[in-house]
Amino acid sequence: MSTGVDIIEPLPDKRLAREVARETRRHEKTAQKRLTSRGATIAAVAIAFFWTIPTFGLFVTSFRPGADAQSTGWWTVFVDPSFTLTNYDQALTFGNTTLTLAQSFVNSLAITIPVVFFALAVASLLAYAFAWIDFKGKNIAFISVFALQILPLQMALVPLLTLFSRGLTINGVPVFPGLELRDVDHSFATVWIAHTIFALPLAVFLLHNFISEIPSEVIEAARVDGAGHGQIFFRMILPLAAPALASFAVLEFIWVWNDLLVATIFAPSSSLPLTQTLNSLSGTWGNQWYLQAAGTFISIVVPLLVFFLLQRFFVRGLLAGATKG
Repeated sequence: MSTGVDIIEPLPDKRLAREVARETRRHEKTAQKRLTSRGATIAAVAIAFFWTIPTFGLFVTSFRPGADAQSTGWWTVFVDPSFTLTNYDQALTFGNTTLTLAQSFVNSLAITIPVVFFALAVASLLAYAFAWIDFKGKNIAFISVFALQILPLQMALVPLLTLFSRGLTINGVPVFPGLELRDVDHSFATVWIAHTIFALPLAVFLLHNFISEIPSEVIEAARVDGAGHGQIFFRMILPLAAPALASFAVLEFIWVWNDLLVATIFAPSSSLPLTQTLNSLSGTWGNQWYLQAAGTFISIVVPLLVFFLLQRFFVRGLLAGATKG
């Protein structure tokens, strides 16, 4: 039965809305002034300028003829410019006893890309378990994983080498018969495993901070609808954690790409990475360092590309959990 009474909604007060917007902008400008300082800005620009000078000098040297680079400083190009692409051509074809720079470039890709994938896959599963699965000793296990960050990776090199050469055994009996890696000289398996192990503590910590901030109502609603851990993880956690995953992917890619120690020890001699070949570009006595300058800028192309493609996720992922609580 209708009462015949119409409900009249109040009209929005445009004047009040404009005043609120104006007040909000005023507070934003005030906060921006408090957070910025002209002196700090000038100091930051000055530091960035002087920090960039050596890199700029190396970049100029990579285009200078070898004779000029050995006899004069890079700053002489401002009065006597002379450039060539020969350094880059020689750097790509220069080789040590087994590899050229171009071949080791491919080896670095073959090492880095799988490591990033393996580290993200294992760390995201562990982070989800620590964040949303209750099991006995969860807090102790998480603290133990996080505490592994303080251990220098150099301490694990000898035990890992022993494990890879002898296989995992208990009382002399192999745990995984046939999976020993001592005879694998053409595979990247050892360096993949080593890099993944070293990446897990930081990866679990970063991803856990992000995943644990997902509202519990979302997870509970999925459980009420009958979703299991697998469906929750793949259909909800991974899409929502994309910024954190991309952030760690950038960090891990750059770290593995620039690594020399781990790859030199665990990578097979026929598949050494770019950093190992760069180390030999300067020659026995360092008299071809201009080739190393060219090789350096060849090596940074891929990390720069990865960073610029994922930069919009980078800061958002790193700051995940910074304001929690």
